[in-house]
Amino acid sequence: MDKTYQPHSIEKQCYDTWEAKGYFSPTEDGKENYCIMLPPPNVTGHLHMGHGFQQTLMDALSRYHRMKGDNTLWQGGTDHAGIATQMVVERQMQEQGIKRTDIGREAFTEKVWQWKESSGNAITRQIRRLGASIDWQRECFTMDDDLSSAVLDVFEKLYDEGLIYRGTRLVNWDPKFHTAISDLEVLNEEEQGHLWYLRYPVIDSDESLVVATSRPETLFGDSAVAVNPSDERYKHLIGQRIALPLTDRTIPIIGDDHANPEFGTGCVKITPAHDFNDYEVGKRHNLPLINILTKDAHLNDQVPTNYQGLERFAAREKVVEALTAQKILVKIESHTVKIPRGDRSGVVIEPYLTDQWYVQMKPLADPAIDAVKTGKIKFVPDNWNKIYFNWLENIEDWCISRQLWWGHRIPAWYDQEGKVYVGKDEAHVREKYQLGKEIQLEQDQDVLDTWFSSALWPFTTLGWPEKTKELNLFYPSSVLVTGFDIIFFWVARMIMMGLKFMDDVPFKEVYVHGLIRDGEGQKMSKSKGNVLDPIDLIDGIDLESLVEKRTQSMMQPHLAKKIEKATRKQFPDGIEQAGCDALRFTYCAMASYSQSIRFDLQRLESNRNFCNKLWNATRYVLMNTEDHALDQTPSSNLVDQWILSKLQHTIEQAHHHFESYRFDLLTQCLYEFIWNEYCDWYLELSKPIIYSEQCTDTQKAQARYTLLYVLDNIVRLLHPLMPFISETIWQQIKTPLGNTGETIMLQAYPAKDSGLIQLDAEENVAWLKEIVIGIRTIRSEMNVSPAKAVPLFVANGSKQDQQRLNANHDYLTALAKLSAITWLDKDQEAPVAATALIGDMELLIPLAGLIDKEAELARLAKEVAKLEGEIKRFEGKLNNPNFVDRAPADVVASEKQKLLECQKQLEQFKQQVVKISGL
Repeated sequence: MDKTYQPHSIEKQCYDTWEAKGYFSPTEDGKENYCIMLPPPNVTGHLHMGHGFQQTLMDALSRYHRMKGDNTLWQGGTDHAGIATQMVVERQMQEQGIKRTDIGREAFTEKVWQWKESSGNAITRQIRRLGASIDWQRECFTMDDDLSSAVLDVFEKLYDEGLIYRGTRLVNWDPKFHTAISDLEVLNEEEQGHLWYLRYPVIDSDESLVVATSRPETLFGDSAVAVNPSDERYKHLIGQRIALPLTDRTIPIIGDDHANPEFGTGCVKITPAHDFNDYEVGKRHNLPLINILTKDAHLNDQVPTNYQGLERFAAREKVVEALTAQKILVKIESHTVKIPRGDRSGVVIEPYLTDQWYVQMKPLADPAIDAVKTGKIKFVPDNWNKIYFNWLENIEDWCISRQLWWGHRIPAWYDQEGKVYVGKDEAHVREKYQLGKEIQLEQDQDVLDTWFSSALWPFTTLGWPEKTKELNLFYPSSVLVTGFDIIFFWVARMIMMGLKFMDDVPFKEVYVHGLIRDGEGQKMSKSKGNVLDPIDLIDGIDLESLVEKRTQSMMQPHLAKKIEKATRKQFPDGIEQAGCDALRFTYCAMASYSQSIRFDLQRLESNRNFCNKLWNATRYVLMNTEDHALDQTPSSNLVDQWILSKLQHTIEQAHHHFESYRFDLLTQCLYEFIWNEYCDWYLELSKPIIYSEQCTDTQKAQARYTLLYVLDNIVRLLHPLMPFISETIWQQIKTPLGNTGETIMLQAYPAKDSGLIQLDAEENVAWLKEIVIGIRTIRSEMNVSPAKAVPLFVANGSKQDQQRLNANHDYLTALAKLSAITWLDKDQEAPVAATALIGDMELLIPLAGLIDKEAELARLAKEVAKLEGEIKRFEGKLNNPNFVDRAPADVVASEKQKLLECQKQLEQFKQQVVKISGL
């Protein structure tokens, strides 16, 4: 092995070998079928921290089950990402002075396919860098012919059942891309804005109502003013009408609970065609829907002529001027408002009234609710059940149409009278509806929401509607790993579609993880300059490259200087290479049940050191086992029995944590065993055996075998989390162990062997470790060189302590660097010494010639003061009748025992003070 751990030198070679040899594909001869579906990333996308986190967890599960012997499929692929992909290609065409309308739909779609083949799928190359063991031979794309055909089948079936319909409703409208978008594509961020207070006069009355609005230009679309029916100030006005400023219209005053008497003036202008809450109020009161905007957010012919054609924000300025001139504007207040912006376009999104295609959700939602209530699907953690139920029980119909050219074109045709016909293609439509050639048909211009095809992902990727072998083996899949932010957009819809078309749930469990945030708990965003790129963490990046990367990719160039300054402050030396394994282990260490996960770069550095530790430990093992005899017979060495016993507990915990999706606890138990038990203790404890002249050849051979055997188990335990370093180490140690396997990927995940559990050995070594730690603590506090051999005196020990001391003499001498060990009988006077306490037993290191007398007295004074404080606290508790009478008896007894122990330690330390003072 190389002397130093260099992750870049092993990662590509390992991965290329795995993929070339087909190790990621199902074997079809496993104990059970196990399948995970990759949430398909956008084909335009680049790997971000959320991807890296989620895909690490999925890969860990896939590798774990593969090693358990399950027939394992991790089904991957990409999403066609309608609006994002169209934007990328249109931008490239604009650089050449070409608009999509110049070349037409068919030619534009061809250009998108060309882009996809040449530049798309960069994200799949990045996913490979994470070590993802996806079966790339089965990689799918939502626009593949077979998946596209399935999408059209589903649309037609739902339409024929009356579950898909066309209607006029309010949607999120992107004025730049001229399309409806989903809630997930809207970024609602707080911005500084204003509230304009407007006075609406009541008809035939001296009274008026003052309303507050953040969008004064929308008053042209007002259909009513709402007050709360219980509001004593206004309820007498319900049913009357007000004069709508700047227009010749009057509108009614209505009573509705939507009006909050505690907010603003308690009066709310109702604009049903331009606000989602107002839309619901409008439906309740049968108010007219007045759309005042064009598709590019200019005012249309529904407003007075002098405002027509104005861009919405220019119109706002003109409206405010007119309201001020007419003394209708009462006041303006600064106000923080949540502004909805398109995540791709960056422009303000408008609620907009348009004709769209919808899926009727209630009939699909009821079975999806039952699937979770009856336990067919289990959410982990189960607190997500309530949120899932709440959304489905109050579900709205789903807008599935988008005004784009890239995507699954809606399979609906219209005749010259506007009658609609639905089928996979025109020929099928004509046959289905018995239409003659004389009837001209034109296909709908819209495409389907990308989430529509993604909702079918669990079964279309397995070959549906064909009854394929893969569909039979892997549907339903085993678990869905997902962030909570897409439970409604993707998870719930997959459940609904799976139950509808497969008559079964799409997965048995849903593991919901939190979202990655920066070290301060802030959401990662380019505008904040706190985005981290997983590939940069793996490879490292210098400061100048990082600055350039962060500033050039921003949508708001005016923030570039701020981002550059923050970056130079946070990363003055750039980002050091950590390697993929350290990053993956860090991801897993953070994967608790928390909704918000802070990514800690210090933890990443610590896990890079963990890789180094394991690498160096392997080199030590190989140096001491290669070309040496190994003996597999049960070892008689205490420390061999101890480490093998501790290994069994670790194996048991690892299986439990995998099954409960507690990756954080999994990494804790592996880290503790590998770093502390194996590397720090067992490797040191093995030296007195291997290098001893008193140990037999058999004992040495057994110790060497144990070194290798435990290391083999360690790398197999680690492999699902840290695939590259574990594979590299395993390839080095497999031959001495007589293993002829090709890859660690296909080795068995360690299984607990109860016969190797030796509790006595664990207790004995725990005692031994306490002694060594006690002596090392004395050395540290007394500033005694670790290389200097010192004598040890032991007093007040039990008979068992004396037996253990004799049995472990060589271990103690070697690990604690002792020149001699002397057991003091009760009648023997102890030397003036530094003391450590192990229960009742005292460890004494003679002070003469070793210590600074004054420094040691100062140390003891601190210990005495600390113990006196503890004693005072315990005595205060135990002298308090409220505590003694009310606390459980075992708690009181425990406090009394702690008091006695402190008093005993205090007396011993005081005796030490007397002894040292006499030096």
